[in-house]
Amino acid sequence: MTADAAGRVAAGSSGAGSSGAGKSEAGRAGAADRFHALLAAFEGRPAATAGRGKDTVNEPMIRHWCEAMGDANPAYSGPDAIAPPTMLQAWTMGGLSGHTDRSSAYDELFAVLEGAGFTSVVATDCEQEYLRPLRPGQAVTFDAVIESVSPRKTTKLGTGHFVTTRTDVRADGELAGTHRFRILKYAPAAAPARASAPVKPVEPAQPKPRRPRPVVNRDNQGFWDGVREHRLLIQRCTACATPRFPWLPGCNSCASLDWDTVEASGAATVFSYVVMHHPSFPAFTAHEQSAAAGGGPYAVALVELAEGVRMITNITGVPYDEVRIGLPVHLEFLRVDDDLELPVFRGSEG
Repeated sequence: MTADAAGRVAAGSSGAGSSGAGKSEAGRAGAADRFHALLAAFEGRPAATAGRGKDTVNEPMIRHWCEAMGDANPAYSGPDAIAPPTMLQAWTMGGLSGHTDRSSAYDELFAVLEGAGFTSVVATDCEQEYLRPLRPGQAVTFDAVIESVSPRKTTKLGTGHFVTTRTDVRADGELAGTHRFRILKYAPAAAPARASAPVKPVEPAQPKPRRPRPVVNRDNQGFWDGVREHRLLIQRCTACATPRFPWLPGCNSCASLDWDTVEASGAATVFSYVVMHHPSFPAFTAHEQSAAAGGGPYAVALVELAEGVRMITNITGVPYDEVRIGLPVHLEFLRVDDDLELPVFRGSEG
């Protein structure tokens, strides 16, 4: 089936066009099933064959990664260093110039999807499994396969199909890990029509949506107990005195399981930040009284506390476009609802 024919199948499945408008629900479902069968035929076909990493595993890349992540684990330096497991995908990336080892099947699949009107793409998630450590000097090779293509799904972005590829990463010929990467190939949802309409009567106020609760377990219970008391508690290893955040069962520096806590002073500076632009999620803005409650951009930062640890937090008190690296901020506790308060950091304008 050609991409053009696939497009006609997809159009029929959604009821688009003059011929599709009169189809029965069963007919539309059948067309959707036939189109998905066409996509499913790509499952198991290679997405990349005998790919080679552009560099061997090397100390400079490991050092840059650890500096960016703030990871001082001694296992990643010295004569017996290993690469951080989470760098698995980094060794297979093609950079701006790309790779030349991608198979035709991947391009063909995208051509079928785009011919059917699914012209936009967004990455959704990834999964990694680590089987053995990578060490400096090892040559990285990889193979990738189109693992699955989902039936048609409807999301807030639009209707489309999730495509999952699995990459098997090898070091000196031995399997070191797997990387699954999932994207949504979709047709953007049409913007709501803004035609004039009669003024609707005011409806009764709906209860405010409840913000998702943080996950509290035996490893971080003490942190949330401190938050309820308006105290920001940091773990400290009693064997080597290394502070750590977020809370973990053991020390990254010496592996000791013994620890106590220190209370943060509340002083911090912005180490890095991003500005989030996304549709409004009322559960995350219902507590706000500013214009930002309408779903506008906001800043999320990695702040460095005076005690030497870093944490991810919202920045309040200053417009998102005035947040800067090095901005002094101080701790405050944000009341989200009757049951939940969160530690955030406030900057001062000017």
